Amino acid sequence: MDLIRIGSKVISRERLTELVSEILKKRSDGATQAEVAYDVGVERSFVSHLEGLGEMRRGEHIALVGFPVENKQEVKKAAKECGVDFVYLLSERERLSIADKGGAFVFNEVLSILAKLQKFDIVIFLASDKRVKSLGKILNGEVIGVSLGRSPLKTDKKVDVKELKSLLRNIIGIKKGGKVEKGRKRKSWIFKKRPSGKSKIIRRRV
Repeated sequence: MDLIRIGSKVISRERLTELVSEILKKRSDGATQAEVAYDVGVERSFVSHLEGLGEMRRGEHIALVGFPVENKQEVKKAAKECGVDFVYLLSERERLSIADKGGAFVFNEVLSILAKLQKFDIVIFLASDKRVKSLGKILNGEVIGVSLGRSPLKTDKKVDVKELKSLLRNIIGIKKGGKVEKGRKRKSWIFKKRPSGKSKIIRRRV
């Protein structure tokens, strides 16, 4: 057990880590700050301060999906730094391995991913030009398409991580020094649902 002495007190680092993990798990599952505080035996203000210390951003729920991506780890790291909620990236080899498992498996996999994406306000989609347009017609939220090239793409494409981080900062703002910093204005293609259920492509500044 990792123990730390502070004056006359002996602090268990392991116990603190477990407590923080429990608090965050309960909050992410939907419990209120007051409910969590009562369950774990702390003040509600402690839960609030804990969330404030770890907060990267607030606002809309954002997902990042892309294939075929060459520099997956770089892209994942950039998304994590910007507080993206859900990341799903595939290389061409991974995409083909899924396809090799048969039609039923692919169908179920696609449905599973689409069901997850329906829960997000904004989906950033890295793919070929035709696939970007297709996803925009399916999802309820906004889809920001970043084309990796003309269809069909048969080899992995390197994502410009610097441009991606700039796009993410423009969309959600990144907290720096206690302030939310908005990026410079830029143009992006955004797909948005019409009331009739049909999609349209609108151009706006984000």
